Amino acid sequence: MKLKVIAKNDNQEVLNDIISKIRDLINYKNLEPGEKLPSERMLSEKFDVSRSSIREAIQKLEFYGLLKSIPQSGTFVANIGTIGMNGMIDGILSLKDPDFKSLVQTRILLELETARLAATTRNKKDLEQIKEALDAFNEKVLKGEDAVQEDLLFHLAIAQASGNSTLNSLMLIITPEIITNFEKYHVCDKNQAFLGIQEHTNIYEAIKNKKPQVAKQKMKDHFKMLYQYCYSGKEE
Repeated sequence: MKLKVIAKNDNQEVLNDIISKIRDLINYKNLEPGEKLPSERMLSEKFDVSRSSIREAIQKLEFYGLLKSIPQSGTFVANIGTIGMNGMIDGILSLKDPDFKSLVQTRILLELETARLAATTRNKKDLEQIKEALDAFNEKVLKGEDAVQEDLLFHLAIAQASGNSTLNSLMLIITPEIITNFEKYHVCDKNQAFLGIQEHTNIYEAIKNKKPQVAKQKMKDHFKMLYQYCYSGKEE
């Protein structure tokens, strides 16, 4: 376990160092938006690191919209501007891995809005997918089986029904970490799972009946117990 932590920390330090050097290179060469970075091979040789580490650093900067890679063409500086670029990279370098508490807070904020939007924009297919996920969750709970994954699939179906690709993408990004930590922190006991059947049904009905504010409130009600449970000191 300690070896894994050390390896992860070392890798993060390498990535941060590469990102800092890419920023310095952009500033030193005064690269304008749309101008091309040196190739991965050249950066690897210049920074004395592996090409895979260069690729990982570039992918991270791409994720935040600071670089853009075009197949067969190369990697280009995004249209951000020097001041914005430097400020965002400073922010990226100061990021820490999200803890479970922050993940849950983010999830709650996202899901209140996805529920409201889903009740406004959902179509017949969206509703069918939400209902299918709801039935799968109910079946697992009534059998006394773990239903964490089915629970999150229900919420992801709502995010997709929201029609907002950015909210949907953010939900997809944080979901794997939440699944991992639910078991670690024993968030859901059997009583909460049974309560979830009714709460999920209330959310589904509000979305089905196209009642945005009711859907948002029912989602808020659904997260009340989770919020209290997670912040009761158990996670700390």
